[in-house]
Amino acid sequence: MDDFTLPDRKDATHHSKATAAEPPRTDADVPAYLEALGIPGLADIHIHFLPQNVLDKVWAYFDAAEASYGYPWPIHYRYDTETRLNIVRDLGVRAIPALTYPHKPGMAAWLNEWNREFAAAHDDVIHCATLYAEPESADYVPEALAAGARLFKVHIQVGGFSPDDRVLDRAWAALAEAQVPIVIHAGSEPLPGAHTGPQAVANVLERYPSLKFVVAHMGMPEYDAFASLAEDYSGVHLDTTMYVSGFFSSPAEVDPAYRERLAGLQDKIILGSDFPNIPYPYADQISGLAGLDLGDEWMRSVLWRNGARVLGLDG
Repeated sequence: MDDFTLPDRKDATHHSKATAAEPPRTDADVPAYLEALGIPGLADIHIHFLPQNVLDKVWAYFDAAEASYGYPWPIHYRYDTETRLNIVRDLGVRAIPALTYPHKPGMAAWLNEWNREFAAAHDDVIHCATLYAEPESADYVPEALAAGARLFKVHIQVGGFSPDDRVLDRAWAALAEAQVPIVIHAGSEPLPGAHTGPQAVANVLERYPSLKFVVAHMGMPEYDAFASLAEDYSGVHLDTTMYVSGFFSSPAEVDPAYRERLAGLQDKIILGSDFPNIPYPYADQISGLAGLDLGDEWMRSVLWRNGARVLGLDG
């Protein structure tokens, strides 16, 4: 993995809203936009690569999504693994997460081994891992960390478990000690689960306040509650996955008070995309964020600086 150096902040007010760069309209426009911003690439913390049999099931689920969600969810990047890797490289992603997540007991350890092998086969792929609320997590989470895992993924709705289940105490303790970030999908949309919502995450943070939780989808729809956790805990961040992309919401729909909170959280928001399982072009995520009109400095922080810092891309 190459080492990257974070660019210095310009001498300006912390939440300057000066905007000069033209947001991308297509994926082909993204590299020029990054160059105009003066950042070396994208630090996208929410990208999925999965074993083929698991990916097939995920895509089949989204193909039938209209029955669950009430609207279609066409996979925009339905390509083979190498093609998908090259797409995100061409977009400017400098280190590629391969987030996986189990939907049943006994699956996480196998996914972690697949993640280890996948990262070893690609120099620019981040070694990821996952967990499930099961006694074995006390062993396989430290094992994954010892093997070099640098990013975890937890999906509360798909897994159907609560993050504050005490069976996970040793796993959370190991992750807190290692200071490895965990992308956690705990918000109650697009589908609520028995354990989704901010309270269980807050319970975990009360026990392990140094955990580096990255709340997926900005915590949709419990935006304010998860923003409060990001304000209260130094390790908690929010990822932008699908936020104001035009699919669930647009910049024009953002409440002014929450927009102001986003400005104040400039250093706590990280780019996420959900590539390849998104029903629109990647560029829509970036142009939507730019449409919040929080300025180029905010975009530099969100697209590169914050993710690079959390993922250790600054060397």
